[in-house]
Amino acid sequence: MAAVTRQPGSYHPSDFQTGLCDVFSDCGTCCYGWWCFPCLSCSIASDMDECCLCGPTMAMRSMYRTRYNIKGSLFGDFCSILWCRVCSTCQLKRDIDLRKEQGIF
Repeated sequence: MAAVTRQPGSYHPSDFQTGLCDVFSDCGTCCYGWWCFPCLSCSIASDMDECCLCGPTMAMRSMYRTRYNIKGSLFGDFCSILWCRVCSTCQLKRDIDLRKEQGIF
């Protein structure tokens, strides 16, 4: 009998599936983010069963990273939200959509 070494649903450490400024991997999401940022934010909050009024915050990004064991830090989350708010929000949405396609969201 084999020993259990991982909990069900746990993931190996990884990176986000797309880069922070990886605009051309999903132009639709990027256009959505640039021209209707509040709508994209609410869509992400809905995907994550969070309140839409909270918006895309450092806490939401770090919670997502923790849930899927994505490499990074609170400081990195803070900086990406502070200086690249639209890009980091689009990156989060792209990752959610990719995980949905892969059946792991």
